[in-house]
Amino acid sequence: MRIILNPSLIAPAVAAACLSHAQAETSEATAPAQTLHQVTVTGSTIDDRFGDDSRSPSSTTVISGKDIESQHVENLADVLSAIPGVTVETSSGDELKIKLRGVDNQRYHGEKPGVAIVIDGVPVFERTGKVNIDLDNIESIKVIKGGASYLFGEDALSGAIIITTKRGAINKGVVVEADRGSFGYERHLARVGGAGDRWSAHVQVSQRKSDGWHFQSNYKADALTGNVQWLPTDRSTLTFGFEKESRFRDKHGTVTGETQARLDTKGTEGRDYARHFDVDLQRLNLTYSHDFTDTANLLANVYQFEDHTQFWSGPQRLSPTGETVEDVNAYNTFNDYRQKQRGAKAEFRDVWGPMGFMIGGEIKRNEYRGHDTAKTSYMRDLRSREVVQEGTVLADDRTRENVEAIYGEIKWEPAKDWELTANARHDRIKLDYVDNPVSAQAKDVDYAGRQFRANSFRLGGAWSGLKDTTLFANVSTGFRVPTVDQLYRGSDSLHGSVESNPNLRSERAVNYEFGVRRAFMLMEQDASIQATVFQIDRKDFILDTNGQYGGVGSSSRYENIGGARSRGLELALKGAFSSAWDWDIAYTWLDSYYTRYDKFLQVLGSAYGRPCPAGNPNPDWSSCYKLVEYNNTGNKVPRTPPHVLNLRTSWRPDAYWRLSGELDYKATSFADEINHLKWKGRTLVNLGVDYARKMPSLGGDARLTAFIRVDNAFNRRYHTIARGTNDSQSYGTGKQYDGIYNGEDMSITVNPGRVWRVGLALRF
Repeated sequence: MRIILNPSLIAPAVAAACLSHAQAETSEATAPAQTLHQVTVTGSTIDDRFGDDSRSPSSTTVISGKDIESQHVENLADVLSAIPGVTVETSSGDELKIKLRGVDNQRYHGEKPGVAIVIDGVPVFERTGKVNIDLDNIESIKVIKGGASYLFGEDALSGAIIITTKRGAINKGVVVEADRGSFGYERHLARVGGAGDRWSAHVQVSQRKSDGWHFQSNYKADALTGNVQWLPTDRSTLTFGFEKESRFRDKHGTVTGETQARLDTKGTEGRDYARHFDVDLQRLNLTYSHDFTDTANLLANVYQFEDHTQFWSGPQRLSPTGETVEDVNAYNTFNDYRQKQRGAKAEFRDVWGPMGFMIGGEIKRNEYRGHDTAKTSYMRDLRSREVVQEGTVLADDRTRENVEAIYGEIKWEPAKDWELTANARHDRIKLDYVDNPVSAQAKDVDYAGRQFRANSFRLGGAWSGLKDTTLFANVSTGFRVPTVDQLYRGSDSLHGSVESNPNLRSERAVNYEFGVRRAFMLMEQDASIQATVFQIDRKDFILDTNGQYGGVGSSSRYENIGGARSRGLELALKGAFSSAWDWDIAYTWLDSYYTRYDKFLQVLGSAYGRPCPAGNPNPDWSSCYKLVEYNNTGNKVPRTPPHVLNLRTSWRPDAYWRLSGELDYKATSFADEINHLKWKGRTLVNLGVDYARKMPSLGGDARLTAFIRVDNAFNRRYHTIARGTNDSQSYGTGKQYDGIYNGEDMSITVNPGRVWRVGLALRF
């Protein structure tokens, strides 16, 4: 007998049953006392500690560091998969790109993801939009979904991820941990901490490394982190946090075409566009908090985040004499990128009767430097036969970004069971760009500073008139200013250019959502549900006029030509079968499509050649190309599965053992903008065993823990990601540009199959 699981039918049925149960209990409940709540102003860009999120008007989820540690994952993607609406792309190790509710799922090169990432009040991101996070230094993660620029400013189109690192007396003592796993995976950690009446401090060193299953996918991450807290008075706290990381990562196994994905799963033939990343990160932050009264608080923060990244890009195609080059280590460009983000912000909050407020201000001084040189000598193309000599400067630029912002929040309880929230923020962003021109089109560009002003808001409310139930709703906005690349620099290609456009407008997003939170009894055990329906409308998003990643033709230019809508249902349900057996369900139904994308030019044949002669019946596709125009308006946004289901359960047969299981399902979605190719769905099963026992012989608080985790237990082979845009060439398989766009042109990463990890930890 074959059983087919249809999440689109299960999730609404579960939600309906739970809400029906809630209404039945409400009718039997005694009316609560006629008193107002103590209003709590939860909004903050500095510290996530003000929180009674049960009455928040937005969809939020909090994951504790204890929950993260108990899952024994290699990267944060496995943790966030249990949150409805979250999409995570991983490259290697715990370097990842986080996206929410289908926003920017169509983009996969160096764009920002449309999500604000904040660690201890410090906004962090890599130049590629990816984030490097020390998974071993997390106390909690809070995910806010919907437009979140009302607190966090630029790039919070679809939400924010707020990460709080480890701190406080809970980290006193000594911890030593060691893990091993598939493909040479190793993890080591040591932490020592102490605490007194007015202070606490700890320092931690950790390392993760792996040979990787894919070809040239080895990585290594070394981190030194710590935190010091001091209470100078009974009402004041001073916190200093630091993080120093050295990372290396290489290719992540991308192949071209379904044939190569089947025959060369590890990607031994071919080259990724960029590889051999050396990354040095440093984060410093100092936070001061003072409670003037039981309700009045001042919070201030200063920070600095530095990122120095060096990597190779542009696989070499031609030698200086014009011969074809397929050496996997041959690359044209050595990239040297330096980023420094500095900022200061302060917030004051208080409560006046049924009303609470917070007002804050923020200043950022960011600088980004790029210096690209020719890694080797090479010929640009056979048409011009121009030779670029090793060491030639290809790009040399500096961007200064100055941001001043003021923001605030007001909460008001006008009547029993009601709480209304209003947020607003005004940003002034100035971009100054200096370039030492290295291309013909760059010398005529006006690099005078461009200034943007943006207003963001959230209006929402929560009603808790039903027993243990809160209904919430809000409308919120997000924005993203154009990048310097889009405004000024443009993008070189071997046959034309993507022109700069200094008149671009900011991208905008408006989020609408309505939801319910409910605590209830199910099967005589505590249970909870959060269900949210939402819609995000994006306007004016920026694309190349000749199509996403097309880059063909002299008229190619960045414009505000795009629009998209994401709407759906998110359901999070938690409960237990008994005191020893618990479970979690996370389900997402998502419908993302383009509301405006009327010109997409697809390249057929080699984009490095010249256009084919008109009417040529038998063109040589290795030396010419043609363009096919599509109107993608109404098409589905690629890589947005309509159904995602994550089911987790754990059972404790006694005080020492815990057995856990996870089912993770993603439905089939499209792999490209024209909706011609598909990314097939998959269902995975992950299993785990944990053992924990006190060891009094080693000391009063000594504790030994051990675990085994097996991911993809049934060894399913599937595509971790699949992307399609244009006609492509597959190295080493004999497949050349053929003027036909099909599954042989997809960029694919094949999963490594079954993966295991074991570990041991000692705490005392």
